[in-house]
Amino acid sequence: MQGTMAGTVSRAFLLIAVVLTDQLCLCTAYAGDGFSVEFIHRDSVKSPFHDPSLTAPERMLAAARRSTARAAALTRSFAAGGSPDGAVSQIIGRPFEYLMYVNVGTPPIRMLALADTGSDLVWLRCSNDTTAQPPNGDFYPSNSSTFGRVGCDSAACRALTGSSCGTDGSSCKYDYKYASSYDVIGVLSAETFTFEDAPGGCVGCRERPQLRVANVNFGCTTSTFGVFGGDGVVGLGDGTLSLVSQIGADTSFGRRFSYCLAPFSTPNASSALNFGSRAAVKEPGAVTAVLFPSQGDAFHIIALEDIKIGNATFALPSRKRYDVVLDTGSMLTYLVKALLDPMVEELKRRINLPTVVSPDHTLQLCYDVNDANRRSLFEKNVPDIKLQLIGPGAPELTLKPENMFAELQEGFMCLAVAPVTDQQPLALIGCIAQQNLHIGYDLDKGTVTLANADCASSYQQSPSAPL
Repeated sequence: MQGTMAGTVSRAFLLIAVVLTDQLCLCTAYAGDGFSVEFIHRDSVKSPFHDPSLTAPERMLAAARRSTARAAALTRSFAAGGSPDGAVSQIIGRPFEYLMYVNVGTPPIRMLALADTGSDLVWLRCSNDTTAQPPNGDFYPSNSSTFGRVGCDSAACRALTGSSCGTDGSSCKYDYKYASSYDVIGVLSAETFTFEDAPGGCVGCRERPQLRVANVNFGCTTSTFGVFGGDGVVGLGDGTLSLVSQIGADTSFGRRFSYCLAPFSTPNASSALNFGSRAAVKEPGAVTAVLFPSQGDAFHIIALEDIKIGNATFALPSRKRYDVVLDTGSMLTYLVKALLDPMVEELKRRINLPTVVSPDHTLQLCYDVNDANRRSLFEKNVPDIKLQLIGPGAPELTLKPENMFAELQEGFMCLAVAPVTDQQPLALIGCIAQQNLHIGYDLDKGTVTLANADCASSYQQSPSAPL
């Protein structure tokens, strides 16, 4: 939507193009049917939230405690039924784990936003100050030649819960009040977003090619009340306002995206977030599961039939399926105690080492492996855990020990799975369980494909790429 457009605004037309600047060579090798961006963990050295004073176990313990707060917020939202479009209230005001850069406007301004698979709305901090360049990460609409407002009677405005007409009757305003007194106020707008394609996306190019997405509907937020990280949020959920849905609506990309989370033991490695054809999961042993709709159309939900540890099988006796959310905003995995408790007992039996009290009160199983002999026995005895998913061909996903145990204190290995005890529990598969898995979502087909992968090499940092 260009700034000169007036009146009502229909569904945004998305134009995807390779932008060739004086820094880029002509690059005919780029197919134009997919792109990749860097997925930055908040504790990465590339993140502004990185704390160099913390050890790796201390960072993991802090992440576990963030997960507890996030799980509580997600459970409350899910139990309440969410919103018609998976409203932004499902993410803001809660801890986050991953970020991504977006370049907004013309000329583009580089902003670092929270990326989350549990929300839909794209929104950024905006400023009405016309006298200065952004000193603090805000986007200045007056400095962009492609900025426009979304009309109050548009489909996008109607889809956004909490929207209202401005005093002039044309602009689409929002005033969201979140749990724990969080509040975000702004105007639904449209702008050109430019993405820096991952190194290797353009064979033979001297620099990284850029892909321009015109007319992205996003929230231009001018007031926030509460603690917020980053310059905004990029929602990757299933609703009409998510970045995935907007890119896929009018292009050959489809509503497809994938990510491959680099292991947290390699903090300098980057993860990849892929769109379009790049989202295809081609690694050996890939399995495909059905995505089930959530009440708010934001969460990506798969279903478990059972969980296996060796020849022991665990399932909920009264249910044929157990819904779990694939969540990139939580480090820990959460399961109902009826599943978790017997799993813990089976793991104790197989590992056969003395347990210790967890550094985090929510975790039920920890081992002191400071002694080299105990660590060797622990690594030898920890079994794989297999998830029997619902999907074509009875897919079974194998989680390795690195997906289930984490070091939360120096020499303390803990099962990174916590119980959900709410009367309507929301189960999550968190980032620790997802590391070194290539996970590809096809929202058009309603499926997700998962495969074990070397995620540390999924995103190759270019020496000339900005940090």
